Amino acid sequence: MLVLDALGQFLRPEVLFGVAVDGLAKAALYVMIASGLTLIFGLMGVLNFAHGSLTMIGAYLGGLFLVTTVTDGAGFWTRMALFLVAAVVVVALLSALGAALEVGLIRPLYDRPPIYQILLTFGITLVLDELARIVVIFYGLQPISDWQAALGTKPSAFAQPVEVLGLSIRGLALFEILFGVLTVAAVWAFLTRTRYGLVVRAGSEDPEMTAALGINVRRVFTTVFALGAGLAGLAGLLLMWDQNWGASVPLASETLLPAFVVVIIGGLGTFRGTVVAALIVGLTDAVMTWWFINAVNFSGLPEMTVFLILVGMLIVRPQGIFGVAEVGGH
Repeated sequence: MLVLDALGQFLRPEVLFGVAVDGLAKAALYVMIASGLTLIFGLMGVLNFAHGSLTMIGAYLGGLFLVTTVTDGAGFWTRMALFLVAAVVVVALLSALGAALEVGLIRPLYDRPPIYQILLTFGITLVLDELARIVVIFYGLQPISDWQAALGTKPSAFAQPVEVLGLSIRGLALFEILFGVLTVAAVWAFLTRTRYGLVVRAGSEDPEMTAALGINVRRVFTTVFALGAGLAGLAGLLLMWDQNWGASVPLASETLLPAFVVVIIGGLGTFRGTVVAALIVGLTDAVMTWWFINAVNFSGLPEMTVFLILVGMLIVRPQGIFGVAEVGGH
């Protein structure tokens, strides 16, 4: 009877609308994180296990910038401008870090078996996580609740509840959806409407022929790796403001796992598949979270359901929704 009551409540229009908004917000965050993984693997064939650490660093850098610059008396447009400045700073810094990692560490291993790249990127994430932990403790940035308390006293212009169609929803959810849509549109336009995007797609299909045409494929690799790192940092900036996440060293693993789930469900190396899979995972997570809170006493229900989808996909279609047998041309 309890389940039937919960189902009746779940089917109410206002509840469905709220769950859909939360699901789209989660999908937006997932697609921002997973897009970098997709671009890097699609072109370079590198499974970047350090991607979650880049998201975590972006959360700390963005959070530090905003907490120190947003004042209690700041107006709407001032806060919005500071957020956009933070976004530019985080993307620039993380892109530079990603380019440095690709040139200095990953590039020498392109001609070796994939296990070398996997072990290297896994080692990089261990190093980055420990360095972040040292810096956080040394400079007294812990506990994380202090940061979230600061965010509470200095609320962003988009973190307050807003009314849409007479329903109150999280303003941050709308902002996350907006950034997710802009990310999808920007990456799609870059890959399909620019000359450099054409070079990227050519390099992923046939790097030898692309190089024979006089194109510096290694430079393209560096650019794509930097772009993926920048997108991860931007997602981290949004996660910093989200009370469900916040900035913490474990954020690296907490974001890497669902990002890999999205990439595998969508198909390794396909951006279209990443977008579709992010929608599936985000909406499923939101629905199961609602049921966990209101009807089912099992905290692992959302994660379990997402991984059941992953297991089913691996059994029915191992290459993913839009995946192909082989990606990563070199």
